[in-house]
Amino acid sequence: GGQLVCSYSGNTLGGRARLADGRIVNFSQTAGPDGQFFEPYNGAKHGFNSNPFLNAVSPIERVSTAFLADYDLTDDVSLFGEFFFTHRKSNQLATPGGLTHRPTNPDGTPDPLRDFTIKGTNPNNPTGQDLVLLARRIGEGGPRKFFQETDTYRLVAGARGKVVGDWTWEAAVNWGRNTGIDAMTNIANLDRVQKTLNCVPGAPCGDYLGEGSLSKDVLDYILYTSRDTGGNEQRSVTLDFAGTVFELPAGPVGAAAGLLYREEKGWRDPDALTVLGIGNTNQQESISGKMQAKEAYLEVSAPLLADLPMMKLLVADGAVRYSDYDLFGDNLTYKGSLNWTVIDGLRLRATYGTGFRVPSVPELFGGVSEGNLTTTDPCSGYSASGNATLVANCKASGVPAGFKQLGNTILTTNGGNSDLQPEEAKTLTLGVVFTPPQVSGLSVTIDYFDIKITDAIRSIPGSTKLAVCYASAGLTHPFCGPNNYTRSPLTGEVNFLSSIPVNTGKEEMKGVDIGIHYDFDLGPTRASFDWNTTYLGEYLITAYDGAEPIQFDGRIGGGNGGFPKWRSNASFSVTDEAWTGTYSVQMIGKAIDFNAAPNDIGYQSPRVFYHNAQVAYRFAKQADIAFGVDNIFDRRSE
Repeated sequence: GGQLVCSYSGNTLGGRARLADGRIVNFSQTAGPDGQFFEPYNGAKHGFNSNPFLNAVSPIERVSTAFLADYDLTDDVSLFGEFFFTHRKSNQLATPGGLTHRPTNPDGTPDPLRDFTIKGTNPNNPTGQDLVLLARRIGEGGPRKFFQETDTYRLVAGARGKVVGDWTWEAAVNWGRNTGIDAMTNIANLDRVQKTLNCVPGAPCGDYLGEGSLSKDVLDYILYTSRDTGGNEQRSVTLDFAGTVFELPAGPVGAAAGLLYREEKGWRDPDALTVLGIGNTNQQESISGKMQAKEAYLEVSAPLLADLPMMKLLVADGAVRYSDYDLFGDNLTYKGSLNWTVIDGLRLRATYGTGFRVPSVPELFGGVSEGNLTTTDPCSGYSASGNATLVANCKASGVPAGFKQLGNTILTTNGGNSDLQPEEAKTLTLGVVFTPPQVSGLSVTIDYFDIKITDAIRSIPGSTKLAVCYASAGLTHPFCGPNNYTRSPLTGEVNFLSSIPVNTGKEEMKGVDIGIHYDFDLGPTRASFDWNTTYLGEYLITAYDGAEPIQFDGRIGGGNGGFPKWRSNASFSVTDEAWTGTYSVQMIGKAIDFNAAPNDIGYQSPRVFYHNAQVAYRFAKQADIAFGVDNIFDRRSE
């Protein structure tokens, strides 16, 4: 109705249920002797407000150290080593966990642990009817606490030296390892929930109807702390050579070549109850995997012409890389470029190249998890939308007339996907560099880019999947499949939504980068000005061959991030022997919300400017101190 309203979660403290006669009711929201009270569910009255349980900033504690060493073994050979270590502890506060009725898994198989049916004969059921507990937040247990602890190591050892002439070589071994524990408190053991729900002998009898009705004995029996462990490791060996091959009339031809062997592995061991499917989270199995890669590359840079009319210098660069992956086979990528200095101060450049990226170990073997992510259900209020396709699709999905989304989040599955395949890319850039000799220190660059990625690896947010699905005639889009989402047959709510990374059809991006840099004297000091601007002309993602592309350029929100047409950064610095002062301005252009209709509140995010300043003082040759303020005018995005 054109007004901002509070949107609270339908996973309530008292419990939201469907009675056998079809009524949706909510049990008492006030702890006390009136716990048997129930009334028709009203989202504005009974909905749960999660904001007071959340921190604006999540605390992080990090300790890092690094050691770097070089040693000249001979006049032509030197040794080097590096060691890095980081220990990180972080935690986040979350709302109390909740139980959500989902009697079947996404594949259609029964899930008795999530079937929260309470018989009319149950001593804790005041209705006299069989009922289905649709959602009940376990507020008596307090908020959930998520905490992580990671250790990261990296060790490099190698040698470098001279061969003949200006040819050099470098050989190195690299080992890196990251291990971690992530844990969550107040997770419900669903097997024990069922026992307490049905008052099974040997277990405390749990009253799940009405806020404050769960006793301490029941909470101690059903809640536990879940602990998952995992890690990643990489090992590599490299050998590189570089130098001059021969001389051309226009100058020397340089080359570089090298070999690389790389091995990566990753693993994840979920909590035992998660593996068994008993924990109130997405069931997972212990997973591990590794991949090996062997690569060889060759790069050449050759000056073709020099000191001719309108041809001050023409340089051609070329590169080729052969990769052989044990999981994905071999691949050959290449790049070619031309740099044409027309006259002093004017240079044209062009590059065309191909790319090949295999999924990373975390993308492949990162495990699966669930989280309540901000999501828009297009069927919310569909009856009054006037969109015939949307109305037909929501009705066909079993969404009742007058349906309203409860809250602004939906439990969403994300994580790794072992079925991912490599993505490939083709890139074209065309540019001009202007450095007028008459103005010392001034450089202006303009570059056009055109990037096409096929089989792109991307996590499509739930809001986008639902929006695309319900915009397709007859729910024919692949996003409409049960592997992407399902709905509760009782309420029409989305009770399963997947956002794991997949290979989309393709991504296409075109735009222009503009840069201006100017160094000049300002009285007794040295000043510099930098201004970099990007215009994103087109960014389209096609989910599969033949599908309508999803427009990302000029869009923001919906879990997709922000892709305004214009972005810009400008900074001005003044420096003398001891002091440096910098003032910078960041501009983020306006953008349209991915999922909002043109007349909706928040349909467009306006252009915003952020101002930052910093002052630094150098009080010794290798020591300085700096003070700065970000967002000086406390500007908030809207």
